[in-house]
Amino acid sequence: MIEVKKINDGLYEVLITHDGTTSHLITLNQNDYEKYSHNQSTPEELINASFQFLLDRESNQSILKKFALSVIENYFPEYPDELSKYLN
Repeated sequence: MIEVKKINDGLYEVLITHDGTTSHLITLNQNDYEKYSHNQSTPEELINASFQFLLDRESNQSILKKFALSVIENYFPEYPDELSKYLN
């Protein structure tokens, strides 16, 4: 289970309950939001989809505890192209 909570503009907390519970702080600036969502989803939906993408590739225990959403692309270059599959 993935739960996304907005803390303030550009900062979100993500709680993942799977093999234990983990907490992650995510920053999302406007440029990255537009780049990855194409304004077709809310920031919370984008972050949720991004974590679904990550969980298909690694355990929640392996996901960084604090990062900017754009960092995902550094580890997984296919992220921008694959993301649309998770947003539908």
